[in-house]
Amino acid sequence: MAVYTEIGDGELQAFLKDYELGTLLAFKGIAEGVENSNYLLHTDAGFYILTLYERRVKAEDLPFFLSLLEHLAARGIVCPTPLKGRDGVALRELGGRPAAIFSFLDGMWVRRPQTVHCAELGRALAQMHEAGRDFPMHRANALTVADWRPLHERAYEAASEPDESLHAFLSDELDFLENNWPKDLPSGVIHADLFPDNVFFLGDAMSGLIDFYFACNDFFAYDLAICLNAWCFEPETTFNVTKAHALLSAYEKSRPLTQEEREALPILARGGALRFLLTRLYDWNTTPPGAFVTRKDPGEFVRKLRFHRSVRSSSEYGFDL
Repeated sequence: MAVYTEIGDGELQAFLKDYELGTLLAFKGIAEGVENSNYLLHTDAGFYILTLYERRVKAEDLPFFLSLLEHLAARGIVCPTPLKGRDGVALRELGGRPAAIFSFLDGMWVRRPQTVHCAELGRALAQMHEAGRDFPMHRANALTVADWRPLHERAYEAASEPDESLHAFLSDELDFLENNWPKDLPSGVIHADLFPDNVFFLGDAMSGLIDFYFACNDFFAYDLAICLNAWCFEPETTFNVTKAHALLSAYEKSRPLTQEEREALPILARGGALRFLLTRLYDWNTTPPGAFVTRKDPGEFVRKLRFHRSVRSSSEYGFDL
């Protein structure tokens, strides 16, 4: 979440007239994240999230995202549900941007996930994968292996002081992944961005999944590999195999992995680390001064990628503890 587009009081009041949400009491921008502009709305009917879709999110993808959230919610996955106006339409326009209002989820994201949180995540991820199997719409992953080299070049060109050693390191990794990326693994709708700040908890119990704006059709195991990167490293970037075991074993209670998926996990984890390294690097080099948004350190994923490059077997991720 972030705020790139600021909305005035009058604009917002006019926008809300299309809804049955009561009287607006307060609203404020939410600074975390990098993708869209988000506001917390407080009316006398409750709390809601207003999202304005910025340029990275393609307008033609929005029906997929909103329909997916409705589909998952109908199957018991706790996630933000798009609210429709009096005319039955959820997707509208505000501040020159596509916009929608969503239900508010109680809970907080954990700044330092523990083993119990990783187990909750694994369970929820498998349930989400199963719930999306009959979702009829399709969206290709716009940030998969074929997209990484162009992103790498754009990030490099945007740097005011290019890091030549990092450029060479990433070029070598791209060569490997382009030549070894798996094919024909089990696939379906994945979240593709399930970091701790996109998972809410009440105590140790998960209370909801948010931010589905990278959701797409891809390998289920790739989604799992992204979660290993996001949840199973300590702040000093050492890998915590106990957390990984908790995540993977909880996932497999609902959806056991195939042998091919297990064998592919080290490469998928390398790809997941590289994908977030590149988007962070690009954002670091291109975020405009004064934007109400927190940039994230790409160096974290350089260290994670180096770890995954050292892995020789998927058993090192904790399957056999």
